[in-house]
Amino acid sequence: MGITFDLAQLVLDNEVAGLIKRAVNGIEVNDETLSLDTIKEIGPFKDYLAHETTYKNMRLTTSPKLMDRKMRPRWEKAGSKDAYQRACDEVRHILETYQPPKLSDNILKKIRDIVDGAEAERGITD
Repeated sequence: MGITFDLAQLVLDNEVAGLIKRAVNGIEVNDETLSLDTIKEIGPFKDYLAHETTYKNMRLTTSPKLMDRKMRPRWEKAGSKDAYQRACDEVRHILETYQPPKLSDNILKKIRDIVDGAEAERGITD
């Protein structure tokens, strides 16, 4: 990596890794994901794409945040940002809003004990 690192690329790589993980884990197949009730409700040779369950289940499969699937005119109307530009926006958002989880007093004490032990071992004092 040398002395540079691109946080936007890291965010993009994270999204791609998530999509790969989803593909490798496969698609869950059961009565709900197959939408058997919807098939019975609508019947053969009808429009399943417009049904609410199709839309809901489509989002379960993949829902990338940075990769835009809009048709070009809609994409242009929305500002024409490519995935890298959206990743830069996401990095800014993360850096401005991220709050690390609070550690319990027990964990903080364990960390302090480790640091104190290492300092004592090396002869470092306050």
